[in-house]
Amino acid sequence: MSYAIRAEGLIKRYGDVFALNGVDLEVPAGTVVGVLGPNGAGKTTTVRILATLLRPDGGRATIGGHDVVGDPVRVRGLIGLTGQYASVDETLSAVENLVLLGRLLDLSGRQARARAMELLERFELTDAATRPIATFSGGMRRRLDLAASLIGRPRVLFLDEPTTGLDPQARNGLWDVVRGLVLDGTTVLLTTQYLEEADQLADRITVIDQGRVVAEGRPGDLKRRIGGQILHVRPTLTTDMDAVAGMLTQLTDATPDRDDNTGVMAVPTADPMLVSALVRRLDAAGITVDELGLRLPSLDEVFLAMTRQNTHSTERTPA
Repeated sequence: MSYAIRAEGLIKRYGDVFALNGVDLEVPAGTVVGVLGPNGAGKTTTVRILATLLRPDGGRATIGGHDVVGDPVRVRGLIGLTGQYASVDETLSAVENLVLLGRLLDLSGRQARARAMELLERFELTDAATRPIATFSGGMRRRLDLAASLIGRPRVLFLDEPTTGLDPQARNGLWDVVRGLVLDGTTVLLTTQYLEEADQLADRITVIDQGRVVAEGRPGDLKRRIGGQILHVRPTLTTDMDAVAGMLTQLTDATPDRDDNTGVMAVPTADPMLVSALVRRLDAAGITVDELGLRLPSLDEVFLAMTRQNTHSTERTPA
């Protein structure tokens, strides 16, 4: 298998604090790998090292087979980077921003303008090409920022929380753009805190917490790792919630998660017969429900379970 990105044992420390403490990462060419983690987990630090913006204190990383420390110039010729906030110049127009970047990448004036217009058309910004960026909406700025990262036709694209602050419609539009880039052969490393985003886009997911990789795999595989399936139930009457919670605890030996606003309770289970057992108990108690079923865990539940396990492990391990 050909890997566009490989990292082995990446370490980055600031004094006595480890931002990264042995991160391994592999991204096959032409795929999307999502990197998940809470604030301060090490996601952006990983991206900055891979993009040659930060030097690691230990470990090794390559982009397209080129070492990020030993051959940074070559690496920069292979990558594009879109950070958490738009990096375009608000006083310039969209086309002026893109032409400027093209010229900085040694394109001729004609080549830079042609590439700029090509990207503006691709990102549906042609009508706004000559408008100052200050007049753009948040979604338009993010699309232009992504277009700017593609001026040099990168083989590998780093998207560091690219939809931060976007409304759902703008986020969905950016997702469509990313899918199109992957179809064209671009490799994407996506860091995000939006679990739905990773579920929508990523072929594989790596979960980082406290500078370490705590889980990795396909989204479906990760969901199965935290208990098979989730039994969820919503009693018709909220006054029955305590009774139903007691039944779930008796059947599973686990305290169900409950949302008092929606009336939904959920508990992980590996036993598909649990639904039948619960139905019998509900019928015997004369309790009716509006919702009852089994589903795979969401990525939100995977994320919380994995990071919670890592926190408990860290608390038990002497510093």
